[in-house]
Amino acid sequence: MHHGAPLREFMGLTFNLGNIMMITIASAVVFIIAVLATRKLAMKPTGMQNILEWVMDFVKGIINSSMDWKDGGRFHLLALTLIMYIFVSNMLGLPFSITYNGELWWKSPTADPAITLTLSLMVLALTHFFGIKAKGAGGYGREFLKPFWIMSPIKIVEEFANALTLGLRLYGNIYAGEILLSLLVGTLAAGSWAGKFAAIIPTVAWQGFSIFIGGIQAFIFCMLSMVYMAHKVSRDH
Repeated sequence: MHHGAPLREFMGLTFNLGNIMMITIASAVVFIIAVLATRKLAMKPTGMQNILEWVMDFVKGIINSSMDWKDGGRFHLLALTLIMYIFVSNMLGLPFSITYNGELWWKSPTADPAITLTLSLMVLALTHFFGIKAKGAGGYGREFLKPFWIMSPIKIVEEFANALTLGLRLYGNIYAGEILLSLLVGTLAAGSWAGKFAAIIPTVAWQGFSIFIGGIQAFIFCMLSMVYMAHKVSRDH
């Protein structure tokens, strides 16, 4: 993991080409899964359709635990996209990483704080947008800032804290998992035969545990996103 990022400058801006590539790949994988699961819809689902319908029901349960379906039903596709995209992103860096000329190109996109914080800021921006859409600018502003001299500083700090914790929690778990995997793989590659043999079991076990952690983190991100959304759009908050 001690490799530089493939940074390139264009028109005065610096771009991480590795991040751009991995974001594109994760998006393409999610799109392909959606196409394969829906191209031959049947009343009795099998295969990919069955898996996707299970995920949709699972996401519906997440929304129902946060808000009434009358308020939350419109966010079903948003939550489904979040949980699928983040899970796929978490999985991409588990099998291997690819470096070229000392630059790390292939890794989990969610192992970069720029991407996870961007996702969290996007989610929080959407919560404010739908809150204003649901209650009107005036009603939403009065509810958000009331009483102004007490609650507005607290609410502003809370919004920053939500963005940081939502993004950094995801980043920290995925990045730490990839660091440990890289150390174990390094032991397999460079150690003695006894060291290689001793590192096989921990490597395989950590791969399995990382899959579990990746799924849990996708669930937590989706669940908290819907909780934040509920606080903005529900009439009883």
